[in-house]
Amino acid sequence: MNAATSLWQRLRTRLAGRRDDAAVPAAGETHASQAAASLRALLDDASIPAAVRSGLAGEFARLESMLDKLERGELHIAVFGRVSVGKSALANALLGEDAFAVGVLHGTTREATQRSWREVAGSGVHLIDTPGIDELDGEARERLAFEVAAVSDLVVFVVDGDMTQRERDALVTLARTERPLLLALNKADRYGEDERERLLERLREHARGLVRADDVVAISAQPAPLKRLRAGADGVEQVELVERMPDIDALRARLGTVLEREGRTLAALNASLFAGRVSDQVSARIADARRELAAKVIRQYCLAKALAVALNPIPVADLLAAGALDAALVMHLGRVYGLPLTKGEAGSLIAVISAQLAALMGAIWGVHLAASALKGLSAGMSTVVTAGAQGALAWYATELVGRAAEKYLLAGKSWGEQGPKRVVADIVASLDRDSILREAREEILKRLRA
Repeated sequence: MNAATSLWQRLRTRLAGRRDDAAVPAAGETHASQAAASLRALLDDASIPAAVRSGLAGEFARLESMLDKLERGELHIAVFGRVSVGKSALANALLGEDAFAVGVLHGTTREATQRSWREVAGSGVHLIDTPGIDELDGEARERLAFEVAAVSDLVVFVVDGDMTQRERDALVTLARTERPLLLALNKADRYGEDERERLLERLREHARGLVRADDVVAISAQPAPLKRLRAGADGVEQVELVERMPDIDALRARLGTVLEREGRTLAALNASLFAGRVSDQVSARIADARRELAAKVIRQYCLAKALAVALNPIPVADLLAAGALDAALVMHLGRVYGLPLTKGEAGSLIAVISAQLAALMGAIWGVHLAASALKGLSAGMSTVVTAGAQGALAWYATELVGRAAEKYLLAGKSWGEQGPKRVVADIVASLDRDSILREAREEILKRLRA
């Protein structure tokens, strides 16, 4: 069962369990108020960086629109489907007027259009007619149709026969937008009663897990004229075409029931789901920005530590300077991730990371120590070469310390279930030591020679 069906069924079960129908609209008002407060808090969140807000400008504009819709008490129903299945005709039949263009040309609806329909349980209901999902040269219109459906509170998916593969795929995609779906078999007047029932059963099978069986209905939004023989004044029989009224009672009844009992809650659920997605996007953008900044910070400290080690002529003393830079790096990363560390916390964290690194790479640190001792006894180019090698090792060590500290901070100052040994081992395994050492040595020698 997918997330959309689960949410929808939980909503239906919760509301169906209420014995007092008068309590349902009140609950809807409460849900709408809670959703509006959630949207307003996200829109007004001062902690969201300006760059993130700018990058998600479209999403924030849509949040503003959804908040306005909630505060006005509006409900939006999107009519969705393949070209020429009768979406516009259905919308017109519901409205009782020709508000939406209906034509014989392929894909008459070129953009999403909206009309006010009726008031249900104190909410103004609006119908949205969408372009056909298989419009020729209409990728943009198809994308628009999905976007409109994604921000509607309820979607009526219209078909005019057994579902095509494209329609089934579209139904699954719409279900992932996590709003309730009604499936309408339009042009039902073309089928006999038995054939119509068989089609409805096939549609219910296609939509199993996506649309409730009760929400799959047969309609005729624009029935074909009825042919009738009429005797003329001269006694000659003539064929007369008699226009027929739309037959959409089954769909109108389902819409009325759903909107009356659950409309405001649906609008609140839709707005909350969208706000949740935007919040996730904001969090992802902030996380990406922090990772980029952390990578820059780590590289800066790698270079600083490598040069400090390479330029310090006193044996072993350069290692002490390196330790101070590691502490500064860890504290800087704490500020990047919004989790400041005290000097004591930074020292303890470095001790844990260093212990794991020493256990994993004792030979490397032995070479590092030996290079430090030898550097003071060397001269000329050999000193530069030795300093470059030792500085490269210092660079690599700082890279490992920084990445391990970053993992610790990303987990909220925790090593998680794996523990520090596994985390540090995974980082060592994931980094290409040779390429890092080569890059570091080239950068250090270039700066030393300069």
